[in-house]
Amino acid sequence: MPAASGSHPVIGHSIELGRDPLGLMRRGHREHGRVFRLNLPMRDAVVLLGTEHNKLAFAETDRKLSIRTAYPFFLRMFSPDFYFFADRAEYRRQRDVVLPRFQGRQLDGYVKVMEDASRDFIAELGDSGEFELTEGFGPLVMRVAAHSFLGERFADSSTDWFEEFRRFSEGADFITPGWLPAPHLLRSRSAGRRIRARIQAIIDSRRAAPGDGGDFLDAFVRATYEDGTPVPDEVLVHLIIMLVWAGHETTTGHLAWGLIDLLRNPDELDRARAEAEAMPEAMGAADVRRLAHLDRCLHESERLHPVAFMLARSTTEPMTIDGHYVPADTIVMLSPSATHRLEEEFPEPDRFVPDRFEDDPSQLRRLIGFGGGLHRCLGMRFAYLEMTVILAHLLRAFDFKLADPDPQPIRTTGAKWPAPTTVKYWRR
Repeated sequence: MPAASGSHPVIGHSIELGRDPLGLMRRGHREHGRVFRLNLPMRDAVVLLGTEHNKLAFAETDRKLSIRTAYPFFLRMFSPDFYFFADRAEYRRQRDVVLPRFQGRQLDGYVKVMEDASRDFIAELGDSGEFELTEGFGPLVMRVAAHSFLGERFADSSTDWFEEFRRFSEGADFITPGWLPAPHLLRSRSAGRRIRARIQAIIDSRRAAPGDGGDFLDAFVRATYEDGTPVPDEVLVHLIIMLVWAGHETTTGHLAWGLIDLLRNPDELDRARAEAEAMPEAMGAADVRRLAHLDRCLHESERLHPVAFMLARSTTEPMTIDGHYVPADTIVMLSPSATHRLEEEFPEPDRFVPDRFEDDPSQLRRLIGFGGGLHRCLGMRFAYLEMTVILAHLLRAFDFKLADPDPQPIRTTGAKWPAPTTVKYWRR
């Protein structure tokens, strides 16, 4: 299978994959089409681009493709029999514990938490000033997560939680071998131990003094599997960590890109603001769902700036893809950032065009910023609800201006947040 150009001895494409994955994937696509190879230090990877290849990869996950062996760092951060890394039956059991908390009325019930956190954030900003987007949005997103999943009294420590989870996130490293005593891996492990201990203490405290059963944590600490078996505490702790971690990692970056894209596209900003201003001061879930243009803008930001720049699987047996032989134990990569910019799938791929999803709703189904198939992120609807609420309140309260008119993605192997980006704001 042909490899993309630009590989270096020993390190292969690994540095460019972290710093500029979109540039690397687009070059590979120009040179070889939708299937090509990358050279990486431990083993080579096969890149698949395009919706049809995404469908293939999602359909074969847990069959010919494995998540477990593609993300070895997750095993260090969680446990070998947890969620994606458990066998298919156990994964479904654990998934079914979480799924009801993100459906229907349960999901609608989080709107007030999101609104209250948004109003508090606006009050803290005052009448004018400036802030760095991810530094401002990170604790806000964590406040919503802490209140929603751990209870109201833990929301006040959201900044502390945010900093702890940032340290924990450093363990999500594809490149550095886990056995190396690298400082960032050691920080991640230490943070993980502290987070697990804190969440276990919260679970124990809630069991000792139960609430009325109406919030997330009450339902969680009483959770059973379908056969009536109580869910082990280790699983409960890891499920909460996963929800908070994945939520803050993705939502913080996506929210920052969402505001950036609106500020770089004044006509779309005006439409989104007019829509938000037509809503009542205290919005219900039904009102949020009426913010259709803002929702399309956020989906267009997901298309242009997917925070998860890569989805990985590993072959469990040999496969043939588009005539190319792929051996067992090969990393298979899907690239949201590159697939989302294929011109044949998304016309004018580099332009911010939210109305594309109204003109052609099938384009919405091609987005994979939150994964796809059975393993699509369960919190996606929660994240979109949260981002819509926060941006609607901010657009009603303030005018904004980017200090840097052209922010770029951060050049690291982690989540593709924007590089530090300051906005100036003043009351409307």
